[in-house]
Amino acid sequence: MRLAVAQIITGADLAANLELIRGYATRAKAVGAELVVFPEAAMRAFGYSLADIAEPLDGPWAAAVRSLARELDIAVVVGMFTPGEGGRVRNTLLVTGPGVETSYDKIHLFDAFGFAESDSVDAGTSPVTFELNGTVFGLATCYDVRFPALFAANARAGAQVNIVCASWGAGEGKAEQWELLVRARAVDSTTFVVACGQGNPASVGLPATGTAPTGIGHSAVISPLGAVVAALGEMPELAVVDIDPSVVEEVRGKLPVLANARDL
Repeated sequence: MRLAVAQIITGADLAANLELIRGYATRAKAVGAELVVFPEAAMRAFGYSLADIAEPLDGPWAAAVRSLARELDIAVVVGMFTPGEGGRVRNTLLVTGPGVETSYDKIHLFDAFGFAESDSVDAGTSPVTFELNGTVFGLATCYDVRFPALFAANARAGAQVNIVCASWGAGEGKAEQWELLVRARAVDSTTFVVACGQGNPASVGLPATGTAPTGIGHSAVISPLGAVVAALGEMPELAVVDIDPSVVEEVRGKLPVLANARDL
């Protein structure tokens, strides 16, 4: 399967972000990708108000992404915000395209490093997988990558690939943690990990927006044995990768960590 990782940098303007998504999805389709993955908060970057722009999955912004995926005949994974309870929102991944339509609400909220996502975001409750052209994918968002059980649950549900969409917070050691975590999650779930983060705003001369996690780049595709298949820098970039999901069965035959795991 050929897939694309669209490491973009979004801002406050929903229409501008949608056009950015259109441009990268068009490029992905032009090189034969069946799936293009965008980061968390692609609808609107963190550091701006979210409750006033959150909309249901049948709202106009999601409908525009759905229309784009249909027009280009490509599956899209993209981070958006949907309404939660009591003025909060949900941090949602929309998956849409030929033969696929689902969504995932981020389970583990980023209450760490001086940022409290739970102040404005409701947590999701259930893992989500989907199938595209015979390959099963699991979904995760940013801080979820620190919780191996979600990746194992996706793998037990049939996932051969785990997708992580992120807007990773900057700080001392954070890039190293991100790189370590995405490789570890691949090994301990014996899946490919497709990790797509927002690019670093500073790399294109944009100012920081307080303590909000606005991205550091370093998107990557990792093999089930932890090898780096593709690695990006800090700037906006489109990476196109061919993966063979049949490798997962072979790896699990050699390294049956899922089968060997015990409840403690």
